[in-house]
Amino acid sequence: MKVSVHGVTFFYGSIRALDNVTFEVHEGEILGVTGPNGSGKTTLLKCINGVLRPRMGSVLINEVDLLQLDRKEVAKRIGVVPQGNGMFFPFTVLDVVLMGRTPHLGRLERETAKDLEIAENAMRLTNTLHLADRFIDEISGGERQRVFIARALAQEPKILLLDEPTSHLDLCHQLEILELIRELAKNKGLTVIMVSHDLALASRYCDKLLLLSSGRIYSAGSPSDVLTRENIRNVYKIDVEVEYNERTKSMNIIPISPIPPSPDSLTSGE
Repeated sequence: MKVSVHGVTFFYGSIRALDNVTFEVHEGEILGVTGPNGSGKTTLLKCINGVLRPRMGSVLINEVDLLQLDRKEVAKRIGVVPQGNGMFFPFTVLDVVLMGRTPHLGRLERETAKDLEIAENAMRLTNTLHLADRFIDEISGGERQRVFIARALAQEPKILLLDEPTSHLDLCHQLEILELIRELAKNKGLTVIMVSHDLALASRYCDKLLLLSSGRIYSAGSPSDVLTRENIRNVYKIDVEVEYNERTKSMNIIPISPIPPSPDSLTSGE
């Protein structure tokens, strides 16, 4: 399923959070959205999911304007794994994954055997079926992240949006989650848009990247085109070394030092 974002502009009050953002991502692709804190990454995901309504521009799902769909229809097309996913109520893992079936149920309608089968299949894909009877607040962060991906998959979406899916995870769990996301895109044909602060992992697992700066697309394209020393220096205000890793077929980003503000910017109050 193709996602087309055309000229999306969004304000929080008088603050412009997104400015004329335009791009496309196709079935089976993973698009990584990177950029410094406050550059508009999470806001962009919320506009794509219809949680926020752009002041200007549009989001099209297979050429259908997102704003023409009600929330239930959006949820049937788009699965979301938000940042953090704090859940402290004593739900079992199975209960959490079954929540993904809500868009497919009528008012007061309960889950059927088919819904249970779909939830269990999502848990098999994410290697969480063995956790079905455990409570969500009793499992590890990596296991919990897999459960929330399973919940999104139980919606049977064609598009998967993930906001920092590897935050707070150790190195092993980071790779496990990203390998799973890549498998879902390539083998299940999901269209994936993923926010990531980790430039090296984004380079390794994403087909294309958007580099945002102050709500605008500063650079877009392949990881090697986007993650240049000059681009990172200009957007993140840090000097880095960028090296291609033959083993991972991706870019290694090595921070060197912050770039101090110029005397002119200090004088002007920037």
